[in-house]
Amino acid sequence: MKRAITRLVLIGAGAILGLIGTALMVSPRAFLAMSHVFVEQDPGLMSELTAPSGVLILAGALLLIGGIKLNFANLALIVGTIIYASYGLGRLVSMVVNGLPPESLIIATIIELVIAIMLGVLRTWTRSDPARFETHART
Repeated sequence: MKRAITRLVLIGAGAILGLIGTALMVSPRAFLAMSHVFVEQDPGLMSELTAPSGVLILAGALLLIGGIKLNFANLALIVGTIIYASYGLGRLVSMVVNGLPPESLIIATIIELVIAIMLGVLRTWTRSDPARFETHART
């Protein structure tokens, strides 16, 4: 059961990171506009918006690999927890400092934090019984 849940969560979380990273890389203005965030076509700003896309794509790939090859699952769970928690917590700090963003970004914050918690719980869950998890990792 741990294997199936771990695979499902890692593949889902990895796909989300990969899709968001790709959208930010290919068309940051259009992607942000979907969340009612409109930005100028400034090369410096576009560079800053596109920069995290590579990290998101690579982290998403690692999560997907961890979902397919369970011997990478622990690393993927750690990386996924860090990425999702940092985005969610960063958004919370921004809400306190800058005020509330559009509703879609509040929903994104909740989703990011829920995924971070799920990944963290799975990491703890698999860590509590490493021999059993590692045995299944070879399959």
